[in-house]
Amino acid sequence: MLEINQTAPNFALYDAHENLQQLTDFQNYWLVIYFYPKDNTPGCTKEACALRDDNEEFSKLNTKVIGISTNNSESHLSFSEQQSLPFTLLADPEGTVSAAYGSLFKLGPIKFCKRHSFIIDPAGKIAKIYRSVSPSLHSQELLQDLQSLQQPYSKNE
Repeated sequence: MLEINQTAPNFALYDAHENLQQLTDFQNYWLVIYFYPKDNTPGCTKEACALRDDNEEFSKLNTKVIGISTNNSESHLSFSEQQSLPFTLLADPEGTVSAAYGSLFKLGPIKFCKRHSFIIDPAGKIAKIYRSVSPSLHSQELLQDLQSLQQPYSKNE
């Protein structure tokens, strides 16, 4: 089980446009990694759209948002375009990265992500873990926590 201040597990996953993305691509940024069960479902759409609507606020906090699910890149492209999502969705069809973050749920041969999120600091350490997420409230919760977490950083710069 991952813990606060632990180095976040690295990953190499394809985005909606088949570009390989790695955790190290987001160095020097705060990063929200949110795991979600499935593209184009009511709760997942609500969560993604709330994050989309708050995208400018995340940018002001030097924060990138990425979503990860077991859907493939093609599904992510369709979902991202339908909802005008400005952030990256990564495909984890085997569930390897989701498992590394403790976010994979298996039901027989079916694999999907639990609704978990992580805030990763610019040094690649886990700053906050969310194991229970409300799709409609989570974006605001993330923004509040990012502001609190970043206060010690801004004093040290």
